[in-house]
Amino acid sequence: MHKTPNTHQSVERALEILMAFTPNNQELGTVELVEKVGLHRSTVTRLLQVLTHHGFLQQNPSTKKYSLGRSASDLGRAIALSLDSHLITIAQSHIDALRDALGESVALEVFCGNSTVLAYSAMGPRLVQVSFRIGDRLPVHVAAGAKAVLAFLPPNFVESLIPKKLVRFTPATITNRSILLKQLGEIRECGIAFDCGERDKDVHVIAAPVFNHENKPVAAVVITAPISRKEILAAPKTIFLLKETTTAISTRLLYSNMEPRSRNSKKGTLSIVTT
Repeated sequence: MHKTPNTHQSVERALEILMAFTPNNQELGTVELVEKVGLHRSTVTRLLQVLTHHGFLQQNPSTKKYSLGRSASDLGRAIALSLDSHLITIAQSHIDALRDALGESVALEVFCGNSTVLAYSAMGPRLVQVSFRIGDRLPVHVAAGAKAVLAFLPPNFVESLIPKKLVRFTPATITNRSILLKQLGEIRECGIAFDCGERDKDVHVIAAPVFNHENKPVAAVVITAPISRKEILAAPKTIFLLKETTTAISTRLLYSNMEPRSRNSKKGTLSIVTT
């Protein structure tokens, strides 16, 4: 059915009213909404009635003020469920593009429980490559992807995730909790994590976190290279492309805080803490 200009205008005004409740869904009265959206009081009153009738708003019987209702919540939940279930699908093309740009193997580690799990990989074209096994769980104290995620989780939660005894895999493995926690602080500062032969002495890894619509780290994009090509991972171009990739994936997941995470983010530098 053909929509008249008045109908379009009404829809736009209704959306303006709904958006007035973002980001914190604070209760607003009719007068407050009139001031926020700049519409006539009679228009706001009419649209409030329509939005409340359809469950997009609800009115507090005590204060007579409005807040977002069940229908708005249902839409948000549908988006959240869709994004969570389609994380790998969303990330796949970006990871493939990063692999093509660098010629090195790239993977997605998804945070699950108390570790990260290899969920997707794109093998590089070079003759000598580091392979991935989908489904592998990676120890949080050695996996670059896991450390990239841990660095942005609440400190108390991180403390509970790190085992009291850290298993040594190679001479480079960090087995001191205090040193590991210090490294996580540095990762949070620059947004990049490294595994410099900590799990496999012949393999180096670089990773950056992926954030979701709740501004929480949920995964990490990791780039791996054999020790003979470790310099590639520390190159400014590699760090730039990695951060560009995680930013693109996070944006698709509706991450809303895309400001630079540190003063070093453009330089892509990180002081590596070792045992």
